Amino acid sequence: MNVKSCEKKENNIAELVMDISAEEFDAALNEVYRKNRNMISVPGFRKGKAPRKIVENMYGATVFYEDAMEALLPRACADAVREKELNTVGYPDVKDVHVNDDKSVTVTFEMALYPEVTLGEYKGLKAVKPAVEVTDNDVQGEIEKIRLRNARIENVDRPAINGDTAIIDYDGYLDGVAFEGGHGENYELKLGSNTFIPGFEAKIQGMQVGEERDLDLTFPAEYHAENLAGKDVVFHVKLNELKSQVLPEADDEFAKDVSEFDTLAEYKDHLREDLKVQKEAQAQAAFENALLDKAVANMQADIPAALIDEYVEGGVENFSAQLAQYGMGLEAYLGMTGSNLEQFRESIRPQAEKQAKLNLTLEKIAEVEAIEPTDEEIEAEYADVAAQYGLELDDAKQQVDKAYVTRRVKLNKAQKLIAENGVVEEAPAEEPAAAEEAPAEEAPAAEEKTEE
Repeated sequence: MNVKSCEKKENNIAELVMDISAEEFDAALNEVYRKNRNMISVPGFRKGKAPRKIVENMYGATVFYEDAMEALLPRACADAVREKELNTVGYPDVKDVHVNDDKSVTVTFEMALYPEVTLGEYKGLKAVKPAVEVTDNDVQGEIEKIRLRNARIENVDRPAINGDTAIIDYDGYLDGVAFEGGHGENYELKLGSNTFIPGFEAKIQGMQVGEERDLDLTFPAEYHAENLAGKDVVFHVKLNELKSQVLPEADDEFAKDVSEFDTLAEYKDHLREDLKVQKEAQAQAAFENALLDKAVANMQADIPAALIDEYVEGGVENFSAQLAQYGMGLEAYLGMTGSNLEQFRESIRPQAEKQAKLNLTLEKIAEVEAIEPTDEEIEAEYADVAAQYGLELDDAKQQVDKAYVTRRVKLNKAQKLIAENGVVEEAPAEEPAAAEEAPAEEAPAAEEKTEE
């Protein structure tokens, strides 16, 4: 294999032209022949015993070319990239393959190059840090959340209202015929959860336990089941049970039950401090994110689409792994949401592009600032990775490449450098509301009074 030329083109694309010797091509052809000969029948020969030349004479000289190229080109392209010491992303885009008269092969392919980054300002950047204030309403909101978490569920004998849990039997009918998926028994439905199609839960409100009711409804026009989309249907519903949440009183006994404090006042003081810590962390994160956005906006790089594609695929893999933790596959999730893989990829592409730009900026800062992680920092990062993936520390060290962990530390230190050199600026003063002007039609009336 010999690289004849390597030319950098627009949009960070490199075009390479290389020759693959006749000997290398013949070896690839021979490998394909050996793998496939037992499936080839040639009159006069036992299956798998016909020589390659005989097979090529019978089926054509190019019979093995396509499979040979599939096996040969990825290795040859990888060798060419290594020889030219190119930092590439994505996969080779083969533009032309030509078999020469001497049976050597000339291949032209393109590769996206990892972009060169030109940094702008990243030290001394200014951003607003949100003010931190914990109000009585904030504290009361936390109390209400805790009351909800500690609510008990009990059966009630009254008309159903929003927020109740209705235990129902239901059957759906389209033109008087039961349709698939429209039947359920003792189904627990939280009224107001918007679990069913619009109007279903609202029409159950007011029902009494034991009551049966026909619900006239219409499926949404964009419903995923085409046979039901936009159709008028009737659901026959029976209310078997009705359950309601009963919230505990917010008093001293409540405080004792949910905390180590003896009084509600003490517990509220504790919640106020917790909220203050949380809001301060949120304010700091908002400040640092604003600095990062400015650092990214200040940098310049010609980012190839292949790099964004890599981040998109990484996002797909990460989301699939998260779903797997809940026992759900990506395909099932997409089916439930009425989407497909291509639509999902496009939905996460803007965030993938943003993350790519951020990482490029941080990588360049780490390079310029000669940031190198210490052994202690790498050890701490391995501990974080182990916790993130639910691994033992030793297992994490064996399974996770050190280069990946080292890169994470570098990016984190570069991000910290931006934050430490950031400057908090005051939020711009709100402009006073403009004075209301008199309606235009009132002006003549005022003039008339003046004249009188």
